[in-house]
Amino acid sequence: MRTVLRRSRAAGPAALLAVLLGLLTVLVPAAPASASGLNDAADAMKRVQLYVDPSMSSRFSAEQAEGLAKKLKDVDKPIYVAVLPDSEAYPTKNLFVDLRTKVGAAGVYAIWRGDQFQAQSSGPEVLDQATARNLAGAAYRSNGGDIGATLNEFVDGAAEKVEGDGPQHSTSIAWVLVPVLLVVLLGAGALLLVRRARRRREEQARAELARLRTVVDEDITAFGEELDRLDFDPGAPDADDDRRTDYTAALDAYDRAKRTMDAAERPADVRPVTEALEQGRFALATLAARREGRPLPERRVPCFFDPRHGPSTTDVPWAPPGGAPRPVPACADDAARISGGRDPHVRTVETEDGHHQPYWNAGPVYSPWAGGYFGGGLLPGLLVGTVLGSALATPGYAYADDQGGGDGQDGGEYAGDDFDPGAGGGSDFGGDDFGGFGGDDFGGFGG
Repeated sequence: MRTVLRRSRAAGPAALLAVLLGLLTVLVPAAPASASGLNDAADAMKRVQLYVDPSMSSRFSAEQAEGLAKKLKDVDKPIYVAVLPDSEAYPTKNLFVDLRTKVGAAGVYAIWRGDQFQAQSSGPEVLDQATARNLAGAAYRSNGGDIGATLNEFVDGAAEKVEGDGPQHSTSIAWVLVPVLLVVLLGAGALLLVRRARRRREEQARAELARLRTVVDEDITAFGEELDRLDFDPGAPDADDDRRTDYTAALDAYDRAKRTMDAAERPADVRPVTEALEQGRFALATLAARREGRPLPERRVPCFFDPRHGPSTTDVPWAPPGGAPRPVPACADDAARISGGRDPHVRTVETEDGHHQPYWNAGPVYSPWAGGYFGGGLLPGLLVGTVLGSALATPGYAYADDQGGGDGQDGGEYAGDDFDPGAGGGSDFGGDDFGGFGGDDFGGFGG
C-alpha cells in the first residue's frame, strides 16, 4: 500500500530525526543472530532483556524484535522476554527458574514457547504473581497467536505495575564516536516532534472534555431536577436524623459534582463528578426507602443502561450485538422491560461523527464518565464486546486504576488483573508451581 506524505512545517525535522535514528541503530550492537539453549538466551537477556531464538524469526521478525527491545529499554523496568521454539533445547521443567538463575536478576520473566505464553514474577517485591499471570493471560487471549502483539501488550501492561528499575544496558564505543553535532541535531528534531505531539494531545483533550461536559451537564441537571421534585422538609416532625443525613448527603453530592465539573481541565477530571452523582442518587434512594417504610436498599452500582435511572435493583442477562450474554445491573423499570421482551431505556451520547449511539458504542472518550459510575473492576467485564470495552482493553490505555470497585462494591467476577482466580501459588521463583508450560498451571491461557 502506498502512503502519500503531506508536507508540513515539521516534515524537515521528522525526516532528519528518522535519518539520525537509522544511523544510531546501525551503531548500536545487536543480540547474536545464531544462538540456542538457555545459556545463549540468558546472555542476550542480560544485555537487551530480550532473546529470540533464530528458529522463531519467521514468526517474530528482526524488525519486531528491534522494536520490542527498544520498548523494554525505554520503559526501564526489570522485564525479561524470551521467544523460544517448542524444542528440547528449552525443556519445560523448571524453565522459569533456570532462566531466571542464569540471567541473575530479579524481575518479571515472560516466555513465549512454541504456541504458548506465560509470565511469572521473581517475587512480590517486583510484581504480584497473580498479576503477572493475569496480564500474560489477557494478552495471549486478546491477540490470536500473534507473538508481536501479545508481547507488546504484555510489556505495556506490566510496565505500569512492575516495581524497580531495569538493568544497565551495555553500550558500544560507537556511541562515543557519534559527533556532537549529530546529537544536537537529533535533540532539536526530537524536541520539535515532542512539542507538536504535545499540542496535538492538548487539542484532543480539549475536544474530548467538551463532549464530556455536554453529557455530564445533562446528568447534573437531571439530578438537580430530582432534588427539586423531592417533597422533603428537613424541619418537618417526621424528619428524623437519619432522613436529614440522607438528604444532606444528596445535596452535598450535587454541589460537589457542580464544583468539580466547573474546575475540570482534562477528561480524567470527569470521573469524580459521576462518582459524586452516583453517591447522591444512592442517598436519595435510601431516603425514599426510609420515608416509605421499606427496607434500606442494597449498595449497588447504577443502572447499566442509563446511570440517571439511579441504583440498580437486580442483574439481568444482556449481550451487545454479536457479543456473548453477561449479567448487567439494571433498575427495576429496565429489568421489567427486558423480562417483558422490550428494549431498556438506553442512554445515548454523541459520537465523534455527530451521530448518537449508546454510550458503550460511542468511543473511549466516555470511559472516565462511565468509570465514575461503575468503578474500575466492574466496568471492563460489563463492556466486553463493545466499542468502549475494546478501548479499555487496549494496551497502555489510561483508564484502569488499581482500586477495584467503589465504596461498598465487590468487583466479584468482574475483577481486574490483580485478581487471582487460581490463588494458592507461591510467590518465590522456583518450585513445581513454576515448572513448565502446558500443565494445569498454564491451562487457562489458551489452546
